[in-house]
Amino acid sequence: MACQSWPEPVIRVQALSESGIISIPERFIKPQSQRPITNTSPPKNASNNVDEEINIPVIDMKHLYGDDKRLREETLQRVSEACREWGFFQVLNHGVSPDLMKRAREVWREFFHHPLEVKEMYANSPTTYEGYGSRLGVKKGAILDWSDYFFLHYMPCSLRDQTKWPSLPTSLRNVISEYSKEVVKLGGRVLQLMSINLGLRDDFLLNAFGGENDLGACLRVNFYPKCPQPDLTLGLSPHSDPGGMTILLPDDNVSGLQVRRGEDWITVKPVPDAFIINIGDQIQVLSNAIYKSIEHRVIVNSNKDRVSLAFFYNPRSDLLIQPAKELVTKDRPALYPPMTFDEYRLYIRTKGPSGKAQLVESSSSQT
Repeated sequence: MACQSWPEPVIRVQALSESGIISIPERFIKPQSQRPITNTSPPKNASNNVDEEINIPVIDMKHLYGDDKRLREETLQRVSEACREWGFFQVLNHGVSPDLMKRAREVWREFFHHPLEVKEMYANSPTTYEGYGSRLGVKKGAILDWSDYFFLHYMPCSLRDQTKWPSLPTSLRNVISEYSKEVVKLGGRVLQLMSINLGLRDDFLLNAFGGENDLGACLRVNFYPKCPQPDLTLGLSPHSDPGGMTILLPDDNVSGLQVRRGEDWITVKPVPDAFIINIGDQIQVLSNAIYKSIEHRVIVNSNKDRVSLAFFYNPRSDLLIQPAKELVTKDRPALYPPMTFDEYRLYIRTKGPSGKAQLVESSSSQT
């Protein structure tokens, strides 16, 4: 991005929250149609209704590596159904130590509770977004989300600069280095499962991303402070992830992620020691829309703050991404034109939320 600085002074949401305000500034208030419904007993089938009995699929990965062929096939089928129908699922027994997951959450919670002047040493800019931030986008006067974050690059190694990672707490750099290494391995295993379920070579998606050494991977740690008026704002506005796949370590005490399901929003109930995985736009493209990249958002809480770690697992930015040739047929032509991840991000940034649909329309008109 050409812009070197933010278009207006940056507001640190955590500082606002801790100031004791009882009403949020106007620039955080969402339009009426975008506000979450907080009524504990919404009418049945109403938009924004949260059904306590519904949750995204939960998949135990231990069955994939055991000797029971039937359990393996059933688990693969559950992964396939989750990718096709939900675009989201949770994974247990995924190979990442629960202790490491806990330490990763704890060091970042500790970072966000350091004095503001410590965090400001890592203040970011729109140039790369790397560092401590409180807004996305450079549109002046934009309605903002109720969250702060820390964004850092992990892969490719040429973009990794640990001097930009916080030095406090003192254990943070080592913990996040260890955590990121393990989550990248998990991402490779999940891509393999997805490739198999699509009827492709088991290394197809990983190679489409650039291979294990050249794929893109970055971490966004989200901090959602307590909010005095959670019914007026959102921690993160509705969106689908533009990248390949997101591996989310949710807060273990506070729910907040909501997934669109038809006209409703389903609040995800995190399972202890599980990761939440969701399909991004690039896998939707590569699968020729067999797998779905689903819109989601984050609600905030009036009593508790919340920390989550979103690990984005992306194609190398200059690789051409297009539907796999094996998934293109006369009855199901390619739904998307070839485009690099960099080109796609620029396109979506320009076109906004309707960009994906416009891509399908433009491709269909050319076939």
